[in-house]
Amino acid sequence: MSSSSQQHAAPRTHPASGAESDDAALYREKFRRRLPASLDELHGPTSGVVQLPLHVAWSGMTSFDLGRPRQRMGLYRTVLHEGLRQDLSRYLDRDLLLELWPVLRTLVGLSVRTVWEDAFPPLASRARAAA
Repeated sequence: MSSSSQQHAAPRTHPASGAESDDAALYREKFRRRLPASLDELHGPTSGVVQLPLHVAWSGMTSFDLGRPRQRMGLYRTVLHEGLRQDLSRYLDRDLLLELWPVLRTLVGLSVRTVWEDAFPPLASRARAAA
């Protein structure tokens, strides 16, 4: 067969390897370990300007005005992804999280969304109600 007539086989797609699924499980576990025992532990501010510490907001904005919807959403997204357990309780508010969740869940990664909705049925039901 000449090189001009050779056909290249399409790349094969393989299901996620064991290593990839192990990585995803470890990533989810990282978020699971940070969860509060209950949404009632979330007593963060609901107004004003919030300054996040560098271990949470290490890149980009560190100050968020809760009166501005995009900044409020950015704060919650950042804290959900980067915050430690004590940061979640300090910077997130239960009622505000429930209010924001139908949109916020589309802005966070799959691992964060899955871990939070599995742990807290009110979040999952808010998502279903908004769909």
